[in-house]
Amino acid sequence: MPMIRLTVPSGALTEEGRRTVRRDLAAVLLRWEGAPDTAFFRAQAWSYLVELPEGAQTTAEDDASRYLVEVTVPQGALSERRRAGLVEDATRTVLAAAGLGQDDALRVWVLVHEQPDGTWGAGGSIVRHSDLVALAKGERTDA
Repeated sequence: MPMIRLTVPSGALTEEGRRTVRRDLAAVLLRWEGAPDTAFFRAQAWSYLVELPEGAQTTAEDDASRYLVEVTVPQGALSERRRAGLVEDATRTVLAAAGLGQDDALRVWVLVHEQPDGTWGAGGSIVRHSDLVALAKGERTDA
């Protein structure tokens, strides 16, 4: 199941952006994974917002806010084209939530972590990518 985590300095998002960015990022992730838009899959797309305390983030150059998006998906869930689309849309979503323009895109990093098959568990069982594909197609599985 997909998971997305946005780490930002406290106060780096607009009020509206802070309120909506988690669901917006989860929707971006599900769209690029090709998951069906169902209550089940939306409920499995976990999204976190981690706000760092003031002064906890900097670069060697300046103290301007930076935004780290970490995405965890089952290995094989994203083709290169889907991964590129996810990175582009996640960046655009974060920039909007922060009230920033495309000129600030390099302040957003997106890291895609692919979880090897057989190493993801949910509900007390191992969940395999093939189980998720079958669920998305409406097929019954033994998972």
